[in-house]
Amino acid sequence: MNYFHQNTKLGYITIIEENEKIVGLKFGKEKVNSNFFLSPLIKKTFKELEEYFNKKRKKFDIPIKTSGTPFQEKIWKKLQEIPYGTYKTYKDIALETGNEKASRAVGNANNKNPILILIPCHRVIGSNKKLKGYSKGIDFQKKLLEIEGII
Repeated sequence: MNYFHQNTKLGYITIIEENEKIVGLKFGKEKVNSNFFLSPLIKKTFKELEEYFNKKRKKFDIPIKTSGTPFQEKIWKKLQEIPYGTYKTYKDIALETGNEKASRAVGNANNKNPILILIPCHRVIGSNKKLKGYSKGIDFQKKLLEIEGII
């Protein structure tokens, strides 16, 4: 497993790679129990993130791997289907999974998303169209949504 952090337009980001797949993207300088190494995949991921931050990339071409509960995996797949520049509500995602009462569970899965931005949990908002509950804070979510022209 490799990790590397570097400063970006939105502050330090730590990217974690395992077996040539990205398994983590965290904000801040996180120390990970693995090799501090700028692998080709981590380098490509930083490049694509910079393009995204500069509004030059709408889709990522990065192999990822998650490991969560079956419900979390289902939600993270749904999040990856939300197109750039659009959003869904927690209730929308709950309805798509066949359980309209699962909005809170969707929020919990969102909060456990290990690969922020690449799995776009920032595109999920409250039913009242307000930003709420983003793991890195509402201001950070707002910045990401502004990049995409959503707000």
